Amino acid sequence: MRALRQVIRPHFTSALLAGVVITVSASPASAATCSVSTAGVAYGSYDTLASTPLDGVGAINVSCDASTSFAVALSSGNGSFAQRLMTAGTSQLGYNLYTDATRTIVWGDGISGSTVSATGTAVDLSIYGRIPAQQNVTAGVYSDTITITVSY
Repeated sequence: MRALRQVIRPHFTSALLAGVVITVSASPASAATCSVSTAGVAYGSYDTLASTPLDGVGAINVSCDASTSFAVALSSGNGSFAQRLMTAGTSQLGYNLYTDATRTIVWGDGISGSTVSATGTAVDLSIYGRIPAQQNVTAGVYSDTITITVSY
């Protein structure tokens, strides 16, 4: 079994805007060769007084040179699978990542939270993010590091 690991770093600017920075690493094994790329979860501006959560969507793209079955897992980052945390100094902003558009299934590592399985040569998977409403945080650059593991 081969596993690719990729790190995403959701972050917020002083206006609390989200973006993602990515790095990739791979480990050996199967007959197929795959690569992973991502598009950051775009949240927009976070309003601490808003009564509704702030949602965003990103993407994980898995490309293989032969049709392959694989599973995609995400790490918990700074927090837990119950609530991931972005930090700015000592301030923390809770959020989570989900496998579904209704944001009910937490994307995890298969032990805590669900993984996503797929088969193909080029598969695009959506990452659904949510920042719960009315968190009392200061303006700043909030970030977390999430590792994506693709096992095939």
